[in-house]
This record gives sequence, C-alpha cells and structure tokens, in this order.
Amino acid sequence: MSAIEDFSRARRQAVFEELLARVTGRSVDLLSYEDVRQKLRATESARQRLEEIPLDAIVGSVGRYKDFTRTFLPRLDSDRQRWTRVKAQVDDMTGVPPIEVYKIGQAYFVLDGNHRVSIARQLGASHIQAYVKEVNTRVDLTPDIQPDDLIIKAEYADFLEHTRLDELRPGVDLSVTAPGQYELLEEHIAVHRYFMGLEQQRDIPYSEAVTHWYDTFYSPVVEVIQARNVLKSCSGRTETDLYLWLAEHRAELAERVGWEVDVEAAAADLVDQCLPHPEGIVARVGESILDSVVPAGLEAGPPPGQWRLERVAGRQSDHLFRDILVAIDGEEAGWNALEHALFAAQHEEAHLYGIHIVSSETEKDGERVQTLQAAFNSRCQAAGVTGRLVVETGEVAPTITDRARWTDLVVLSLSFPPAPRPIARLGSGLSTLIRRSPRPLLMVPRAWTKPRLTRVLLAYDGSPKAEEALFVATYISSQWDIPLVVMTVTEGSGSTSEILGRAQQYLNEQGVQPTMVERQGPVAAEIMVTAEEQGCDLITMGGYGFTPLLEVALGSVVDEVLRTSRRPMLICR
Repeated sequence: MSAIEDFSRARRQAVFEELLARVTGRSVDLLSYEDVRQKLRATESARQRLEEIPLDAIVGSVGRYKDFTRTFLPRLDSDRQRWTRVKAQVDDMTGVPPIEVYKIGQAYFVLDGNHRVSIARQLGASHIQAYVKEVNTRVDLTPDIQPDDLIIKAEYADFLEHTRLDELRPGVDLSVTAPGQYELLEEHIAVHRYFMGLEQQRDIPYSEAVTHWYDTFYSPVVEVIQARNVLKSCSGRTETDLYLWLAEHRAELAERVGWEVDVEAAAADLVDQCLPHPEGIVARVGESILDSVVPAGLEAGPPPGQWRLERVAGRQSDHLFRDILVAIDGEEAGWNALEHALFAAQHEEAHLYGIHIVSSETEKDGERVQTLQAAFNSRCQAAGVTGRLVVETGEVAPTITDRARWTDLVVLSLSFPPAPRPIARLGSGLSTLIRRSPRPLLMVPRAWTKPRLTRVLLAYDGSPKAEEALFVATYISSQWDIPLVVMTVTEGSGSTSEILGRAQQYLNEQGVQPTMVERQGPVAAEIMVTAEEQGCDLITMGGYGFTPLLEVALGSVVDEVLRTSRRPMLICR
C-alpha cells in the first residue's frame, strides 16, 4: 500500500512537471538513445565497466523514453503494477542490481533499469551503480541537453565529419546555440579556400583550407571577442555564435559606412548593442533623447580617452592611425587636406577613406562627382596609398562624426574657423565637429599647402584631453622620429612646473626627450609665438575644456588658435 501511495504521488508530480513545461517551454521528455546515436553519428564500443554514475546525468532511455519524465517520474497509469512491485522490494539502494547504460559524452541512456532509476530518484539518491558502455562521438553531450538542442548537435557532428577540424585542431570547441550556423561556417571555409587558391595560384586541399581558415581567420576574430569581453555583454552566446554574428555585423556596417570596418571596431559596436544591463539601456535611451532636444552645438560628445579604449587598447598593430578619414569638397583647400592625409597614411601604412558630402541623391551620379572620384583615386595611387572615396548625402558635421568612429584620425581643411561672436560659435559646424568627434582631428589651414613635419609642438595643461594629446604627440615623436616641444602657459602668476613635470615623467618612460617650455601670457598668443620660435610644423592640443555652454559664452583657446594659426592643428579628445 505504501508503494502504491508513492506511485500516485510520483504520477501527480509528473503531471505537474508536464504542465510547468508547457508554461516554461523547457522540455521534460527523456531523449531517445537511438535518435541521439544516429544524429551524432555515434559508434558503440565493446568495452563495459561498473561504476557509480550521477542520477542527474541520466537524460534518456533506449526503449522507454516515453514512459518517464526527464526526472524519471512515471507518465503512464498502466505502469503502476510494475513500478510498485519494484518499489515494494526496495527500502534503500543497498543490494539493488546495477543498471545498464550507454554513455555519450557526459550523458547517460538507460538500457536496462529504468524503474530502478525512477525509484532511486524517489528515495533521494544522488548516484546509482551501473554497467557503463561508452559510445564514441565527435560531439560532446552534457546532461542539460534538450530535445531541440539535438538538431544543433547533429549539425555539429556533420560539420566535424566534413571538416575533420576536431582531428586537425584537437580540443576545438565550435559550439553554437542556434540551428543553421554550421552551414554558414562551411560557406566561410569555402570562400576562404577560393581566395587562397586565387592568391597562391593552385588548387588548395580542403583540409589545408580548413586549418588555414581556423588559424588565420577564425582564431584571430575569437581573440578580439575575448579581448573585448563580448561574451560577457552578449550572455547566453558562444564564441562561435559571436564569430558569425560579428561577420554579419561587419558586412552590415560596411554596406552602411561604405568601406570595410575592422574587427575591433565592429566588436566594440557589437558590445554597445548587446549591453543587457539597465545602465546600458538607460544610456542608449538617454542619448537618443538628448540628440532630439539638445542643439548640436551644445552636445558634449564622447568622454576623453574613449578613442583609446575603443580603437587602440589590445590592438596588435604598431601603428596608431590604421584608418584615416579625410573630407573632400572638390575645392583647393580640400585637396590640400587630402595631401596631408596621404602624408600621414604613408607614415602609418594606413587605409585612407575620403568622404564627399552632397545635398541630394541626384548629385551622386553627376559629372562633378565622377571627376572628383577620378582625381582622388589618381592622387592615392601616386602616393602609393590604398584609398576609397565615399559619396554621401546629409549634413556635413553629423555625417563626418558618424563616419569618424570607424577610423582613427579625421583630416579636414580649416576653411571656416569658429567666429568670435557667441551666437556664431553656437552655429559653427567646425565647433560641433571638434566637440562631437570621437577621434582626433587634424585641421589644415589654407595657407599650409605642402605637408611637412620636422618639429611638433604640444600645448599641455594637464587636463584629461591634454593627456590624450600627450599620448598622441609622444607616439608621433617616437614612431616618426620627430623632435617634440612641450609647452605650458599661465595667464597669471602661477607656476607650471608641476604640470610640466608630469609630462616629462611620461615622456621619459616612453624614451622621448622633448624640449620643455614655460610661458606666461594669453594662452593662444603664447602658443603661436612658441610655434614660430621653435620652428614647429604641427600644433597638438586637447579639445574644448569647458562645458559647451561655457565655451559658447566665454570663448575658447582652441577656437582662438584655429582662427590665428597658419600651421596644422591636431586636436585630441
């Protein structure tokens, strides 16, 4: 009678589990051993051993997978007699004959002893003795496997059967969380093999293409995913999920931007989109609201140092400016800016991306644009620089700001510096660009026609944006072998020795020996005088230091230098 009561209680629990499964969508069905074996291309071994196995790791059955739930609760009323007979004979698991199971990966399937497993779980046991027969498969199976997961596991088994990647690179894990992904991976390998053949002018064996794709394409992308901590931001995904997602995201970005976006930038953008925590959602919503209600001239832009965090941190390349954006307007000043961009691209072995902004779609195919395109291509070719010109419609400042985030440096002609009047400063497109640009800006005055760089001046005041300018100026000095002059200015009677000391310490650590200059007087004027006296070809400084509202009301040293300088300015943020 006690066994019958236990069976009735177990049946009620089984019904409750099934109802709960309908609500949660999580299956409580046992897996069919034969179905799993066929899908995973598993092969049975003759070896068998006796051992204690965890009950929670038993996920299926050979012949009775429909008779019990995943926790081995009885599902059939007709099973009462047999279940109660076994239960009546068992007070605890002592002396119970071992069951027989197949083991696939870390999961077990009952060949004989389903009722003993059910009773053992009812008694609260954690393990049970079993004769275990190993079943070999390329794909690991874990106890949390769900029926729908078998589709993915079967596709993985087929993928490994075709590619033999688990043999060629032992220990690989290309697990995914959605069906259809392995077909995409095989497409990637096929495309990779095709281009390998074109490059090497030979027929590439499939196994060679597989390993070359894994070593030179897949693994480096996964390293970026790990370095950017994308898995943490995109919870519930695997590295292979994100590899494929990143490939698709890069293709979408390339179509929108007009050129290929590198892996690091696409990964950073993917993290922004994946942020699941409330502060990420609030930040994106807040940014959208601000964009709609705050005038462009009063928006503060990204925080200092964000560029280094997004683009430079963890980068494998020795070059700081791998991708350079230059605005082309077809006027002489615009071509002058292009020459300076080409000069920088040659030193940095960088890709150069030109952008020409028109007011309407009809202008894109006009004769003027075609002429401009041909001239741009010709100048890039003559300089030995890989370049591409994109023609876009829209407002100048927002369009350049949007494209800038996919590059490392923006080059502009300084044709219309910010006016001195507050209202004019509020409407200045250049001020908006300086404030909102996520990348350093190189401003080239009309009068500075030939690019040259024999000496760099850094205007340093110890502010966060000046620290970014110090980082960039130090890089140019050390990597381009250009002498550096570092200056500080006080307008009163204060001392700048402490500020210069911090800069000197950083430069010493980087192996750069600069000329240090302290000046007193109006800041912008002293910068101009020092640049002239020291024979500097480039002025490097931080961007706006005050809030946008104060900059508009009080004016800015940056604006004053832009209005008076005849030398290029590199403005960092």
